[in-house]
Amino acid sequence: SFRPAATQCRLKLDTEAEGQRTMGLKVVVVTVLLVAALSYYIYTPLPDAIQEPWKLMVVDAGFRTAMNLATLKHQLGLDHYITSVRHTLEGFDSTVVALQGSESTAGVVPGVKVSDITFARIPVRVYEPPAGGEGHLRRGLMYLHGGGWAFGSGNVHFPEPFLDCVAAAKHFLSAEVLAKYAIDPERVAVSGDSAGGNLAAAVAQEISTDDSMSVKFSVQALIYPALQALDFNTPSYVQNHNMAILSRQVMVQFWLQYLGADISVEPQLIANNHSAMQQLALTSELRSRLDWTTLLTQKFKKSYTPVVVERDSHGLLKKVPGFLDVRSSPLLAGPEVLAKCPRAYILTCEYDVLRDDGLMYARRLQDAGVSVASDYYEDGFHGCLSFTSWPMDFDVGKRALRGFVNWLQNNL
Repeated sequence: SFRPAATQCRLKLDTEAEGQRTMGLKVVVVTVLLVAALSYYIYTPLPDAIQEPWKLMVVDAGFRTAMNLATLKHQLGLDHYITSVRHTLEGFDSTVVALQGSESTAGVVPGVKVSDITFARIPVRVYEPPAGGEGHLRRGLMYLHGGGWAFGSGNVHFPEPFLDCVAAAKHFLSAEVLAKYAIDPERVAVSGDSAGGNLAAAVAQEISTDDSMSVKFSVQALIYPALQALDFNTPSYVQNHNMAILSRQVMVQFWLQYLGADISVEPQLIANNHSAMQQLALTSELRSRLDWTTLLTQKFKKSYTPVVVERDSHGLLKKVPGFLDVRSSPLLAGPEVLAKCPRAYILTCEYDVLRDDGLMYARRLQDAGVSVASDYYEDGFHGCLSFTSWPMDFDVGKRALRGFVNWLQNNL
């Protein structure tokens, strides 16, 4: 048979074109499937009040990925999951700084001196603004960072982080250090966010009741603080149990890590088995100090009901006494301790598992006669104060930061 060369060439070109179209179609299909899978992984149902929900979903997906990879490495015996997550977050911080085109001290006001030193052998970073005129004293702020008592620095269990913070606070409040930095001893604050808010509240209580301290904190400013580990079924814990950034499960894991307990008992805590009615150590007086049915207003109680378990077969409170220690759970402090505490500012967010911890503490401080100012953000979520710079900036974070700083300027 005979086929002209031109015809053979055309057939060959048609076959190649068909192959290219088939390959292109496969690439499109694979791309669509990958995008769909990524979107499914990133997508997290969020309340309608959350602005820029996809941005928050992306941030949350990054945190979840870090936690999941860290857990896998931990299970394989490659690294402790806290250490692994810390390294991932440090890399994330470096990426953000690079995107912002600034150095490690991004956000510091020009002219502010930054020093990494120690207070009573505890590593601290000092931000020192320019000195005022002769005879003018500065205001002092001791800020304790958040991060589940594990991220940022330090990897020890309770009570070491608390003791470190107390030691640093006493050093900071000493006459010698206050004079060195020209700080007015009547205008010194302690503050912190999340786990740092927990430590700030605990340190404020410790310093306030220490008769050996001649200088004490004049105010305390707590940013969505974690203040108790006995009830993980408060309305905010239940409402926001799967909320982005900080779910109930992750918060419980942080508490177990901090208190040195086995992470395998996480389901027991989520079910409130550790605070069962049979626990003799958990007296009715202690229960009343975190009874959200009386400490919260109806706006926050909504239609939720308490989760009360009759019997705990695991004896968790005996195995982990830190659950009942006021140094780890400042909400459990007695009214006589709270009455000595300094004036307070407490920031809470609607979409945060820790919302009710802050609200209950504000109520208990007020009942003890302490002046309390509160900022509550209906569109806020846990950690929002940390997201104020591009590319991870949220309007509610900027508003929360302004409110926090404004209160300090007017009250410290």
